[in-house]
Amino acid sequence: METRTGGLRKVAELAGRWFAVLVVLGGLAGLAAPAQLAPIAGHIPLFLGVIMFGMGLTLRGADFALVARRPWAVLVGVALQYLVMPFLAWGVGSAFGLTGEAMLGMILVGAAPGGTASNVIVYLAKGDTALSVTLTAVSTVLAPLVTPLIVLRLAGTELDVSYGSLMTSIVQIVLVPVLVGLLVRTFGGPYAERLLPYLPLVSVTGIVVVVAGIVAANSAAVLSTGLLLGLAVALHNGFGLALGYLLARAAGLDESARRAVSIEVGMQNSGLAASLATTHFSPAAALPAALFSVWHNVSGATLASFWARRPVEGGERPREDAHSLPA
Repeated sequence: METRTGGLRKVAELAGRWFAVLVVLGGLAGLAAPAQLAPIAGHIPLFLGVIMFGMGLTLRGADFALVARRPWAVLVGVALQYLVMPFLAWGVGSAFGLTGEAMLGMILVGAAPGGTASNVIVYLAKGDTALSVTLTAVSTVLAPLVTPLIVLRLAGTELDVSYGSLMTSIVQIVLVPVLVGLLVRTFGGPYAERLLPYLPLVSVTGIVVVVAGIVAANSAAVLSTGLLLGLAVALHNGFGLALGYLLARAAGLDESARRAVSIEVGMQNSGLAASLATTHFSPAAALPAALFSVWHNVSGATLASFWARRPVEGGERPREDAHSLPA
């Protein structure tokens, strides 16, 4: 039994280490077998709920206590999260002439909270991991209130959906699973701790399956317009990373915090964007989220590799359990 457990843990570690590659393979699988994998798109909320439960298991009360200890850094990070990416989505989409579902999909990605993969990327980049985890947690808790407002403000004239329905969906597929995971971590004691090493496998599998399903459901669109939309998504992510860093520096944050804010701003919870798109609109509106999910993990890993060779003196020590947050 112990051997089997050790083997599973090694598989989970490998899944976390090769996450970006696995996501790319998931997208290619969607293109190769669209008929077989397209039905997955209808079950994205379920997969995202499992992923968010895993995220909740990685959280602790101390992650929210940082709000009181370092309010300026948290305020800057959360404000940039919900200001930079939504307006970048609209600006980049407009510059590329995107309309309809493509533009809506860009806005949904921009209005999403930070992605949980950002925590490990910050850890690898020698950034402020504690701040990163806190920003992800706070932006996720705020998402039911803030994300619908942004989406309806930037794309409201094209939408036939209410604020209440968007908020309810986010509560159901994101907030509730995260809170349940947090409660299990808080009251589960050593039993919950034993689950942490295996979370990468659950999270990576969930994201890869979601990407495969979305790409499969939109295989024709990917092949016909994927290059243009992919370039728009890449610029959205790249500008987000750059502006996050520059604006964090302008706000007076130190180097380790700048790295954390940069990655938190540039990496989004694309799974939530995909889930909202398929639940309230169409699989086509989820395509930007699928492309973003592939690209931001590649760009994030590349940026982490660059920063890892430039250590930060006096930076905050990363959380020891940051390895359990790869997706």
